[in-house]
Amino acid sequence: MSQDQLTKQNPLEQGPKPPFPDQKQSPTGLESRMEPQPDYGEETYRGLGRLKDRAAIITGADSGIGRAVALAYAREGADVLISYLEADEDAETTAQVVRDAGRKAVLVRGDVGDEAHCRRIVQQAIQEFGQIDILVNNAAYQMTHESILEIPSEEWDRVFRTNIYAMFYLVKAALPHMQPGAAIINTASVQAYDPSPSLLHYASTKAAIVNFTKGLAQELGKKGIRVNAVAPGPVWTPLIPMSMPPEAVKNFGQDTPLQRPAQPVELAPAYVFLASQEASYVNGEVLGVHGGSPVMT
Repeated sequence: MSQDQLTKQNPLEQGPKPPFPDQKQSPTGLESRMEPQPDYGEETYRGLGRLKDRAAIITGADSGIGRAVALAYAREGADVLISYLEADEDAETTAQVVRDAGRKAVLVRGDVGDEAHCRRIVQQAIQEFGQIDILVNNAAYQMTHESILEIPSEEWDRVFRTNIYAMFYLVKAALPHMQPGAAIINTASVQAYDPSPSLLHYASTKAAIVNFTKGLAQELGKKGIRVNAVAPGPVWTPLIPMSMPPEAVKNFGQDTPLQRPAQPVELAPAYVFLASQEASYVNGEVLGVHGGSPVMT
């Protein structure tokens, strides 16, 4: 499908709709094993040079939204450091699409919940690129539970370390290397505004990310560095079959006005916009890409 064809499509028909086939994965999940395969833009995303010769760090870039953003950034002219936990196969696929766009891809494996590892990510970016122009804090972890009594304390800690502590660690490490004109983009969620009880710890971190984004934007805006967030609704990524019960996976995204989940490619333009000069006066905002969730409209 061409980009022109894509823009003319009915949004109700732009991606697979539930019910989805039965499937279950163990953490951390692999995009290559999902059915249907998520669309991250390999066949459709066309860059226009918006990020020419910029250098980006993207966490959770092995699959899902992170992979779609890495592809889009590369096709817009940026080099990309791909931070990921352990899915080597998925991460290499992301690296290859960045290379195919003629840009440099750097793979860094490890847990962003560890502060020392976050410092290593930044050091590797400086060593490979000589600069950091864009930091995309996208890595996330979630699991579903019917009751707060079922959430293990160690899992609560893991969710917070992955989803919000990592942002703090990475911003602290990257900021001394970022110049005016740089951008920080955080992945929040519609869960920050309309939390599902079964995702209590995940939703809590996403609300914290919104607050973190707005507070940090006030400080860094005075230095010429913009800080914004994207708040997706349901997106078809490995987090879904790895963390949700079978019936929820089967019907995932069905209750949105568009009656389907987003595909990762549909999130990428928001991250490109917020990183580009086109968003030069956008700071401290949370851009919803949620299919019409009434709590954010």
